[in-house]
Amino acid sequence: MSQDPNQQPPKIEFPCEDYMVKVVRDADDATHEFVLEVMRRHAPGLDEERITLRDSKSGNFTSMTFFIVATGEEQLKALFEELKEHPSVHMVL
Repeated sequence: MSQDPNQQPPKIEFPCEDYMVKVVRDADDATHEFVLEVMRRHAPGLDEERITLRDSKSGNFTSMTFFIVATGEEQLKALFEELKEHPSVHMVL
């Protein structure tokens, strides 16, 4: 079954509770604090008890998973851009 190349991805309805953001970063405390600070600023009311951390097998990287209330495209764009600017953040999904 082929997809229509003109088909758009499903639209997100805002506000969207439990919007998942995953950040893959270097496994160091400074980067951890940077990511938390950015998430707190862009997602007020962040439930930090729901944050999950998973270290890579090598121990060089950590993935952080957050569930936020996404309020709109502008919020998500600003959040992703700020996180991706940091040299120790390797991926934001």
